[in-house]
Amino acid sequence: MDEQVIQKTILSGIQPTGQLTIGNYIGAMKNFVRLQNDYETLYMVVDLHALTVPQDPKELRHKTLSVIAQYISVGLDPEKNNLFIQSHVTGHTELTWILGCLTGLGDLNRMTQFKDKSSKPGANINAGLYTYPILMASDILLYNADFVPVGEDQKQHVELTRDIAMKFNYRYSDTFTIPEPIIPKSGARIMDLQNPLAKMSKSDSGESGRLALIDEPSVIAKKIKSAVTDSGSEIKFSEDEEKAGIRNLLTIYSNLTELSIADIELKYKSRGYGDFKKDLADIVVEKLSPIKLKHDDLMKNKDYLESVLKSGAESAQKKAWKMLGKVYRKIGLVQAAR
Repeated sequence: MDEQVIQKTILSGIQPTGQLTIGNYIGAMKNFVRLQNDYETLYMVVDLHALTVPQDPKELRHKTLSVIAQYISVGLDPEKNNLFIQSHVTGHTELTWILGCLTGLGDLNRMTQFKDKSSKPGANINAGLYTYPILMASDILLYNADFVPVGEDQKQHVELTRDIAMKFNYRYSDTFTIPEPIIPKSGARIMDLQNPLAKMSKSDSGESGRLALIDEPSVIAKKIKSAVTDSGSEIKFSEDEEKAGIRNLLTIYSNLTELSIADIELKYKSRGYGDFKKDLADIVVEKLSPIKLKHDDLMKNKDYLESVLKSGAESAQKKAWKMLGKVYRKIGLVQAAR
């Protein structure tokens, strides 16, 4: 008899703030669809993380459901993926306290993202923003995730998660899986259309600098046609800072069409930026329009979304209770009956 193949676990979370962008799609979500048949996958909306900055309650609820709808719209099958909301599983906050008692202040003080965010004018510097990496560690360790897809800006948090897990395992015996970060090499950093030296952000980029997954086709075309390039006209990939704009547009084109940069350069060898941008706008609209249409339809079917979330939360909660039971027993807490 063949041995049962144990699937590795992939976990990812995204905040329901701002709007999911083409950068999120190219850098992560497109790959999630490819992985859904080969891994146990958990994708959650981390609404508790979003509370580190003031939120409009009505808007937060809407955007939380919208992210779930966009996950499904890009091709994530709820029957193959565990889709849920972080706050629907109590284990995240329970484990955070325990891991917080293992995490040194020096470790948190080294987190560069806290330094960056707290240094911005008018920043809302609060304890949640400071301890954010511990909640993220709980998100990951609660499900024994093997792999965590993250951007470069979150890599340090996964490294802290690994340190916390190893510290716990050393003190109490093997308990947590040591997770590995997955950082996509191609298309991992899609840049702002108006400031191509900064990463396209779903919340920090200005409206004209980001391409949202649910933008109207006319809006997409306008944003691409007005994207910053340079005074030249050659469609050429270059690492020069002044060519950051056209480099970014070439990266988007290549990732959406699967054409190599060299093939795209050859195609536009004797053509200018105008032709290139027009074609790219058509490509982006063709790719994103079906996502928007499905998203808009799902947002009208709240009963279906709630059924997906109920099923996802129940499955995730069972995993959480199992892990918490193990953790509580090892650290000496008397367990309550579930």
